[in-house]
Amino acid sequence: MARYPRMCNIIQRFETPRVADIPGEIRAQMESLRLTEKIRPGQSVAIPAGSRGITNIALILREIAAYFTSIGAAPFLVPAMGSHGGGTAEGQVKMLASLGVTEEFVKVPIRATMETRIVAQTSNGMPVHFDRFASEADHVFVVGRVKPHTKFVGPVESGLHKMMLIGLGKHEGAKIYHKGILTISFPEIIASVAERVLDVCRVCGGMAILENAEDETALLEAVRPEEFGTREPELLKLANQWLPRLPFADIDLLIVDRMGKNISGVGMDANTVGRKFIDHAATDKDLARCRRIMVRSLTKETYGNATGIGIAEFTTQRCVDQIDQEITRINCITGNHPEAAMIPVTLPNDALAVETALQTIGMVEPENARVVQISDTLHLTRVRVSEAFFDQVRASSHLSFDGEPYDFPVGEDGWMTDVDALHH
Repeated sequence: MARYPRMCNIIQRFETPRVADIPGEIRAQMESLRLTEKIRPGQSVAIPAGSRGITNIALILREIAAYFTSIGAAPFLVPAMGSHGGGTAEGQVKMLASLGVTEEFVKVPIRATMETRIVAQTSNGMPVHFDRFASEADHVFVVGRVKPHTKFVGPVESGLHKMMLIGLGKHEGAKIYHKGILTISFPEIIASVAERVLDVCRVCGGMAILENAEDETALLEAVRPEEFGTREPELLKLANQWLPRLPFADIDLLIVDRMGKNISGVGMDANTVGRKFIDHAATDKDLARCRRIMVRSLTKETYGNATGIGIAEFTTQRCVDQIDQEITRINCITGNHPEAAMIPVTLPNDALAVETALQTIGMVEPENARVVQISDTLHLTRVRVSEAFFDQVRASSHLSFDGEPYDFPVGEDGWMTDVDALHH
């Protein structure tokens, strides 16, 4: 007879600033840049559209494009997502459509190509690749979400700079920069490439997007090109402060209902699960320490891209069957992180995966194991936790029980229910 801990649903409360009127805020921010002094009527403006799961991204891109149209410019979008979408133009357009970014909605053309132009060379001899359509535009306006990177640490991580390098560098640029990281530090690459891009690619400004722990738009800020280098590190500190966190730092088994590229670059945010520096262990710089991680499925929106599955120790056959090996391989090799594509120990169903994982957590009886189940690393307001944590929940000011404890939620068929099944 399998032994499991009892569980209870809990609710976490986070600091959650949010933008109430997105179109109004974008217009005000865009006007603050005084772009009419730089952009003449009829000039083209390339706006990069990325693949990360950014809330309201279609609306944000539409309003930015609408502003350029209103001053007489000719804006268009270019997919800017390194090697995602299988590294093809069609795959990237399809990926944008899955985020609601279509020509009909944003009301401007989408020009997709995987071709790049080498527009410059950095001081350390690295070629700077730039999307062909963006390189031919009169102006480029960068849009990106500022947040901690899943693997690299520096004053600038994911955001406007990364969009200029990896997003607009396409597959070729992404490959070179990720290779360079083995010999040149990530902050150094970012600084040297961004400097050349800002020099030669006619960047007229950027829109930094920050999100809160509830996955809502928390801040929209227009940034002048000459301020990218000073402002982005400050915004990154804010983004770190607003990041959703696991309810506890020390966990025996973290169960993740779903992972995918729309959730994080490595499928589940390594900042959140505590695997930012080493794939299978926390370091003293990580905020969470999960002894084991089990992944139950991929998101529909990741199109089989299972980058990051290798960070988990356990999964189910159902999840492995959802993997598109080729798309995953292209992404992990481009990112110079082959370990992220490795398949964890695979069991026929959730019950067997949990039982097996609980055999590997040390001298802890399964009933007493510290288990946390989450939907994904973007949605951490509602979480399931095991009995070992109940006293900590009672003592916490930002956690509360949501209902009564219950037996471990696994059916006779061996499958668990999702965390958010309770709320739909």
